[in-house]
Amino acid sequence: MSVAKRAALIAIIFLTATCLLFFSFAQNQSAKDKLLDKKKKIESEIEYYKSLLNETKKSKELSVNQIVLLKNQIEKRELLIEDINGEIALLNVEIDANYKEIKRSNEQLNSMRTEYAGMIYHAYKNRNTYNRMMYIFASEDFNQAYRRLKYYQQYNEYLQRQVALINSTKKIIIQKNTELEKQKNSKKELLSASELEKQKLDKERAQKDTDLKKLKKKESDLRKKLKQKEKEAATLKKKIEAAIAEEIKKSASKSNKTVNENTTVKNVLTPEEKLVSDNFSSNKGKLPWPVERGAVTGSFGEHPHPVLDGILVKNNGVDISTASGTQARVVFNGTVSSIVTITNTNIAVIVRHGEFFTVYANLASVSVSKGSKVSTKQGIGTIYTSVEERKTELHFEIWQGRLICNPAEWLTSK
Repeated sequence: MSVAKRAALIAIIFLTATCLLFFSFAQNQSAKDKLLDKKKKIESEIEYYKSLLNETKKSKELSVNQIVLLKNQIEKRELLIEDINGEIALLNVEIDANYKEIKRSNEQLNSMRTEYAGMIYHAYKNRNTYNRMMYIFASEDFNQAYRRLKYYQQYNEYLQRQVALINSTKKIIIQKNTELEKQKNSKKELLSASELEKQKLDKERAQKDTDLKKLKKKESDLRKKLKQKEKEAATLKKKIEAAIAEEIKKSASKSNKTVNENTTVKNVLTPEEKLVSDNFSSNKGKLPWPVERGAVTGSFGEHPHPVLDGILVKNNGVDISTASGTQARVVFNGTVSSIVTITNTNIAVIVRHGEFFTVYANLASVSVSKGSKVSTKQGIGTIYTSVEERKTELHFEIWQGRLICNPAEWLTSK
């Protein structure tokens, strides 16, 4: 192989290895960035749960809501630890890759140094300019003389390239060693952070167990509160169904259609109402939350009571805990269909979006009236804050005609 080809081959190998290393680094960096974003989000949620818990702790009485918030905080803490461990795993991959790259670069450097030493020795032995000239002039013809001259030129260029490669490889090794030290320090910090979060998690779990034992001693009181909540839920359901039935009659009247017990909202929609309905439906999974910021403390459907053993609770929507003074806001453009009073401290606003209805309950006051046109994210009332439990919780439901929907499937993921 000629000197020029050999130099080119070494340069290509060096460039390829560098490109592969950069590509691997870019992939790892992308994964790290995603983990960091996720971690920041989880840390923010934990702080928010902490603020809600601190508010409920102002109450003299321990509440079910405290248990639920603490449980949610524990779950977020577990996710945070998992995320930190993911960062550590990625760092381990980077550290291992750096070790291998440093080893490969050192081997390459030693090889180049050996080759360069041989070339210098060869150049030393043939340092006499007279010998070189004689070698060229001893050529059989002009072409051979030209080739021998080019050989010396290429040889000198190759020597220069070899020096440049050695120097650049040295720089890469120094850079990689610096990166390696940073990675090791980052790993130490992450391991410390993980250990600290585990300690916090153990304390929160212990607190949850203690609070559960205390609350279970108040079983009769909890059962009374549960019955009251179930009664309010049944009242709300009846009033929603009545409001929907009224809307069916209105739409049927506009469309000159006959109404019977099997008539659905969809069957009597006017063209305008159908357009609103289609728009609402196309935004499934993208609707904004009915509060600017909150935490789900009551999920949709049937599930075990957070404290009472063997008791199942049924939820036709979701309960969202938030800060005191928070406004409930509409999730989509629509018209206020009805405003109903469940108790003195529980007002519900029902908003129609064509075939769909959204329900905002447990409001202390409302700022809209029946028939009002409302727009996405518009505030419609202040959520009630319990004096006894220091709890501010919105109850939110979505209905498609007479069918109850799971709001988690409609709201945008946090």
